[in-house]
This record gives sequence, structure tokens and C-alpha cells, in this order.
Amino acid sequence: MSPASFPALLQRFFTERLVTHQDASVHTVAAYRDTFRLLLRFAQDRLRRSPSRLQIEDLDVVFVQAFLVHLERDRGNHPRTRNQRLSALHGFFRYVALSEPALSLHCQRILAIPAKRCERGPVAFLTDEETMALVSAPDTTTWIGRRDHALLLVAVQTGLRNTELRSLCRQDVQLETSPHIRCVGKGRKRRATPLQPEVAALLKEWLAQQPGAHDDPLFPSTRGGPLSADALQRLVTKHTVAARPLCPSLTGKIVTPHTLRHAAAMSLLQRGVDLSVIALWLGHESTETTEVYLHADMRLKERALAHATPSGRAPERYRAPDPLLAFLEGL
Repeated sequence: MSPASFPALLQRFFTERLVTHQDASVHTVAAYRDTFRLLLRFAQDRLRRSPSRLQIEDLDVVFVQAFLVHLERDRGNHPRTRNQRLSALHGFFRYVALSEPALSLHCQRILAIPAKRCERGPVAFLTDEETMALVSAPDTTTWIGRRDHALLLVAVQTGLRNTELRSLCRQDVQLETSPHIRCVGKGRKRRATPLQPEVAALLKEWLAQQPGAHDDPLFPSTRGGPLSADALQRLVTKHTVAARPLCPSLTGKIVTPHTLRHAAAMSLLQRGVDLSVIALWLGHESTETTEVYLHADMRLKERALAHATPSGRAPERYRAPDPLLAFLEGL
């Protein structure tokens, strides 16, 4: 019996493996989908063959490695993004190896492709002054400006991820007692993030001005649907540019929705909030992920240095120069 075709295997991987067996979230499915979109377009250009006519043997080690080089060199992807794409491919070929034993050796060669080591750069975040300038940039006399103002304020106070922020619905906001926002994060983990009084008041006003059903987006697009990832990035970039004349330190800074998440974490850390609480706040699996913020702010290190001796050694015991003072010190 001949192995199943590549199109059949790919469709089964999404419908059976990811959706049915693993119950993957919509975000996970979307990440895998985007990887294979890029792969199929690359195969179409390189192999001159339509995706539906591809065979699993066409996707050999040489082809996959060329695709990974294409991601970094031609698309300008960071090694971390390259590794995420490779992880998605590994997931598919593990499924193929189990489903089609005859293709096991072919799959093992691809599974042996290692992830690329990459250095973690410093965390980019906004200072309190930069955050205030960004949040104040939207023109609140317009509907879009009021939406953007509320969205940015929620982002920098809650530290929600891009997808979490865009997925918020009206029913996710609790404003009566203990105001908070509920969301579903990575790994389908649910968490609630408390809201500051001024943020809760602004959201209450925004919801009153924007009536709708419970499952409507909290921050809709002009068409009424949820914002796309690109739309959110454009929104942040637009208001960053507008805030630069009021806050020159924003000049030259690349601000993304994830930068706002970092700003929320650094604000908590600088105010003395424990690292384990920040990890819960951000929805991190462990505090190891949160520890990156300890290295981000030089002021935290400077405060630690102020409590240390210049040489790093324990100070020597004081020795009085006068015999009478020495007598008193010895009592």
C-alpha cells in the first residue's frame, strides 16, 4: 500500500492531529497554518510545482534547510522566528512518521535538523514618561481616537499579549466589584488581571458609548470585527510617531504591542512587586521567563550597587587611633 499523498497528510495533520487529538488553540493552529503557507509558496517558486502536486519526498532535508535560510536571509526573520517555523515542521513530520512508517527514515532526517542558537537581546520597554506620551497621543474627539486611547491604556496596564488583547470581548470585562479583565493565554490558561480605578472608569465610559452584544470585540475595527495583528501594530506605530514631539526619547525606538507588555512588567518590577506575582500577572509558565526583566533596567542594578561596598569586600573593623578610644571600643 503506497503512502498517502502530501496534501492528504497535511490536511489530516490539521484536522486530526491538531484540532481533534491535541485540541490546539486557534492561535496554535494559526501559527502552524502560517508556517505551511510560507513553505508552500517557497516550494512553488523553487520547485515550480503547485502545492496540490507536491509529494512528501519533495520536502527533503536540502529543501527544508533552504527554506530556513530563505526565512532569515530573504524575509529578514530573527533566528527565534526561524526556530518557531522549524518547530511547526517538526510537529508535522513527527505525525507523518507515526502515520506512514514507510516514510519514517525520510522524516527522521528532517527531525534531526537542529534549532539555531540565538542570543537574547535586552528587553525593549518604555519609561513612565514615554508610556504617558504614547497613551495621550490619540485624538479622543474621534471614535477611533477614543478606542485607541482605551486600548493603549489597557495594554500598558495589563501587559496582555497581542492576541490576548485583540481577542477581548465585552463580556471579558468585569467592572462592578474588583474590576478586572479575563483572558485565555498560552496553553489555554485562563487568568484575570486587575484594573486600576482610572482604567476601569475609562472602560466603563467606552462600553457605554459603544453598545453591543456580550461577545462583540472590546476594541472593534471600523467594520465591527476584531482587529488584526497588522492593524494593532499599525495603531501602535501611528501613535508612537505622534508622541515623539512631546517625548523625544521615543525617537529611534521601535515600539510594538509586545513593547507595551514589557512596559507593564517593568512598571511592576520598579514598584517593588515580587517576581512571582509578575509571572502570574503576565501568564508566564514560570519565573524563569520573567527573570529577563531583572536584566533590563540599569536603575535596578544601580540601586543594588549603592548598597554594596566599592570593592565588593566586607568593610574592615574600625580601629580607633587613640588608646582611650580603643579602650572604649573594646568595652
